[in-house]
Amino acid sequence: MFTNLALLLSDQCTHTIKLAVFEGDRKAVFKERREFSGSLLHQLEEAYAFINRFNRTRSEFKGLDRIDMRDYPPEAIREVLLNVIVHRDYSFSSSTLISIFDDRIEFTTIGGLVKGISLNDIMLGISVLRNQHLANIFYQLNLIEAYGTGTPKILGVYAEHRVKPNFEVSDNAFKLTLPNINNHSSSISNEQFDSLSNRETQVMHLLGKKELIQRKEVELALNISQQTSVLLLRKMLKKGLVNKIGTGKLVKYTRGRKSS
Repeated sequence: MFTNLALLLSDQCTHTIKLAVFEGDRKAVFKERREFSGSLLHQLEEAYAFINRFNRTRSEFKGLDRIDMRDYPPEAIREVLLNVIVHRDYSFSSSTLISIFDDRIEFTTIGGLVKGISLNDIMLGISVLRNQHLANIFYQLNLIEAYGTGTPKILGVYAEHRVKPNFEVSDNAFKLTLPNINNHSSSISNEQFDSLSNRETQVMHLLGKKELIQRKEVELALNISQQTSVLLLRKMLKKGLVNKIGTGKLVKYTRGRKSS
């Protein structure tokens, strides 16, 4: 009989990765869908190859030199895939979901953070393994270098770009969004982005995914208190970065005049 670890690495593994490509920036029109099963190692290779098909190369010229840049840094895609496979909770049967849009890729995995670890801890590179033996296998195969380096690597490859990865955590799920660094649909200029605080930038990323957001969504996405989210949105209103629609509990926010 297989051990649980052997089962995950065998062709009989029942856990899967589901990938979908959507038209535009919303989950409305499917362009393509795939599901990969079998060994986690096989799923890793197949998922990476599938995403690579949609990771376009854009070119620009500086003088006589041509500079090629992928929509998504391959190093970031690799690290995220390794993270969602090594750290997901395999006691749940739900699939890992990867959604590809024109402006971003969302990786959603079942199982929240390990008890006692916060999102801030993850951002600092702290790692408490849920699947110690699986991580050891990936380490011996030189797929991961050391524990806790994945998130800093992902942030590092985006360090020189105005758009940044976004992390969202719930009790039973974890979502990491990689923005398209070649996407020019954002109406905020590089100079405006540079002048925004980290929290303001995260709010604008949320508004890049949805036309309208509520204060509670800001609170959960940024992992901040109700009072802090109220003050943040009030400050962004004064700057003209967001507009307020409705009153009371029905208040929603959309992009403001300075981001249009």
